Amino acid sequence: MTTAAVPDLGPALRILVVTPRYLPLLGGTEVHTRETSVRIASAGHQVTVLTADAGEGLAAEECRDGVHVVRVPAWPRQRDYYLAPQLTRVIQSDDWDLIHVQGVHTLFPPLAMWSAARRRIPFVLSFHSGGSSSRLRTRLRGVHYAALRSLLARAHRLICVSQFEAEFFRRRLRLPPNRFVVIPNGADLSETPNDLTGTSSVPLITSVGRLEKYKGHHRVIEALPYVRARRPEARLRILGQGPYEPQLRRLADRLNVASYVEIGALPPSDRSAIAGVLAESSVVVLLSDYESQGIAAHEAVQLKRPLLVANSSALHELAERGLAREVSPKSSPSQIADAILDQLDRPLIPAGVNLPTWDECADLLLNLYQCVARKQPCAS
Repeated sequence: MTTAAVPDLGPALRILVVTPRYLPLLGGTEVHTRETSVRIASAGHQVTVLTADAGEGLAAEECRDGVHVVRVPAWPRQRDYYLAPQLTRVIQSDDWDLIHVQGVHTLFPPLAMWSAARRRIPFVLSFHSGGSSSRLRTRLRGVHYAALRSLLARAHRLICVSQFEAEFFRRRLRLPPNRFVVIPNGADLSETPNDLTGTSSVPLITSVGRLEKYKGHHRVIEALPYVRARRPEARLRILGQGPYEPQLRRLADRLNVASYVEIGALPPSDRSAIAGVLAESSVVVLLSDYESQGIAAHEAVQLKRPLLVANSSALHELAERGLAREVSPKSSPSQIADAILDQLDRPLIPAGVNLPTWDECADLLLNLYQCVARKQPCAS
């Protein structure tokens, strides 16, 4: 991983990054926090990640890649509510120059924002918005955002990863546009080997994302029999882990395609392995109901792999830019199969695409931190 692109813009800052989950746990927020925190720490700043211990058996305190990691107990165990009263103790234990709150959907962010406001510590927040497999949670999202509005309004900046996400929250929260800043996640696989094995000799469809229903992996499994009717050698690889795995395996069994479906995850820090999997793919598919940006989609484009996305949320922006083809997630399995086969038979591979890197993402965040901590004007 290269880190030289992040400049040292002044005296070292004491930065506290608050996130409910951190590596080795998997997910987009975890990847973002690790990639940016490591780079900013390497530029000479003191970065502490404050995260939850929800019963995973991880160390209460450790140093990972130059970043100090502190885990505080969260309840209920093995659930994703993350009620962690000791979070306030850590925030009050040091003179932080700035706090970066990661995410908005658990009990971690409101407690962190309240504690920061109480201590008069400047803070910024990244939404890391996503979908949910729970219909109840989805219906309650509007109430949740409304309840957090007073705290979110006290953030020095609200960070979004796409124009879609910025517009979504600007409308929901009814806050001025200058409270928001768009800093895309990186799509940086520059450290991967140059001798990647290349595309598989048989049609290999890769569906990427945490194993939740809203991520849409089941739609690709349902389409696979129709794909194999025309391309009998086609196989599906689902790259991810999560609670929906048993249902996906049962679905593959019921449709008699289990022998042609592989489900598994790779460590998010192993960029070489992830690049190898994506590079081998004949087509990369993301049929999620909601994505604030879609890191895997950008990485697939960077590796020049044909990409098929749902015409929903920020994924639609990729199709608008000519980087992917799109299909409605409400399409029938046979229609989704037709879209996959179209990318197999007539692959759309954009040329000359410049996507943001993790170095650039960390650079923009550090500039924002400097402005906020030193009370300088910030670009919106």
